[in-house]
Amino acid sequence: MKFPVMVAEEPGYLKDPRTGEWSGFFVDWGKDIASLLGVQIEYYETTWGNLAADFQAGKVDLAVALNPNPRRGLVIDYVPGSIVEGIWALVARPGFAPKTWREMDKKEVRVAVQKGGTMQVIAESVIPNSTIVVVPSRDQAVLELQSGKVDAMIVADQDAALLDSKGVGKAVVPTPVLRNPATIGIRREAGNEGFSNFLANWMSQQNSLGLACSRITRYMLERGIDMKVVPQSGKYC
Repeated sequence: MKFPVMVAEEPGYLKDPRTGEWSGFFVDWGKDIASLLGVQIEYYETTWGNLAADFQAGKVDLAVALNPNPRRGLVIDYVPGSIVEGIWALVARPGFAPKTWREMDKKEVRVAVQKGGTMQVIAESVIPNSTIVVVPSRDQAVLELQSGKVDAMIVADQDAALLDSKGVGKAVVPTPVLRNPATIGIRREAGNEGFSNFLANWMSQQNSLGLACSRITRYMLERGIDMKVVPQSGKYC
């Protein structure tokens, strides 16, 4: 099973620099699915922006932690349901703490987003009048923030907690709170109905029994990261 992994996207994706081995809760989800299918997992390093093209080129078979995206849905199939549901947040520079998204919708507010991800969709749809800085990776967004070139970057809540703990910026959640359901995408192929049904059942179990959120919480706690630094989030389960 060809499975995409993202560089510099901890704690969901973690690569051991000594061994090259991959871990992280998103990787664990991939391993779980491969184990149940009785197949080997093969990692393919990519970015969120390249993912749709990777599916079309046959470089990946299945990806986890995707948000439903109609444009991407033209070339891949989304499995109904969600593995876990979080929220979208900001990591902001000192002194920048907008209470609402509307406050950010002005040209003088500079926001970094990753190309091709839901972060870009949010920025272009919810705060289109802001100055949107599109970058290829989270690392680049962090550099933009630390150098003072942007006021904030848009990330998922667990990523906001991680970056807050590292002192990159302050986790902020503007209202209205934007939901972040993590689902699965698979390569579009005829006869995939049974595979999609299997994955929908796996997601339902992960969600309804709190298995996915417990795994995320454990990864965060092992790294001394408290999800309570992210307003409106606090914990997954």
